[in-house]
Amino acid sequence: MVIFMKTTITKESKTLIALAIFGIAMGLLEAAVVVYLRQLYYPEGFTLPLKPASSTILLIESSRELATLVMLVTAAIAVGENAVQSFAYFLYMFGLWDIFYYVFLKVFLDWPASILTWDVLFFVPVPWVSPVLAPVICSLTMIVFGITTVHLQQKGAYIRIRGVDWALFIAGAAVIFYSFVKDYVTFLMSEGLPLNIWALANNPHFQQLASQYVPGHYNWYVFFVGEILILIGMFHVFRYAQPKS
Repeated sequence: MVIFMKTTITKESKTLIALAIFGIAMGLLEAAVVVYLRQLYYPEGFTLPLKPASSTILLIESSRELATLVMLVTAAIAVGENAVQSFAYFLYMFGLWDIFYYVFLKVFLDWPASILTWDVLFFVPVPWVSPVLAPVICSLTMIVFGITTVHLQQKGAYIRIRGVDWALFIAGAAVIFYSFVKDYVTFLMSEGLPLNIWALANNPHFQQLASQYVPGHYNWYVFFVGEILILIGMFHVFRYAQPKS
């Protein structure tokens, strides 16, 4: 006699699966756009320095990046039952999107060559540059926070992000952001150029210098200070998670 056990999938698990598919699909879409851009600007293969682009293209690309974030935020708000859960879902999707963006670029273009290959992450307000490993670590941290938060809430825990937690998260994110833009900002300031990507696009002096700029050193010490601050904040949030009364 064979007994079939009925497996019940919780609402939260279904949501995580659906959002994982959404995040992975966004990673595919993002990678496809980058494939097209690289065919136009880097037919011989992407390497730094960046090639000049018009202010119109930079505006469109920056708008696309912001639109992607809006999509993730609105999807998280739509499915989250409270602010903390929506925040957790957003980070979860963001992490999957970013990691699978690189996965699909590897499939389509066999790029990056390694996890230490340099990449341009965002363009707002100035280019963010770092080895691929740095954003992947950030994404894994986001996924862990998202899944852990949803799992604890599913078990009946009350998750609260206190002021000190937000301070740690914001400070950690600011330090990591600094590690991404420091090299480029230093380059711009040394040349007396404005810290604005759209103003730079029409600056002939910048166009000439940008064609020579290649990042030479990434400050991993600064990055890991930011990462540790965020991990401390996560530990504090989960440590003080309380059962619902």
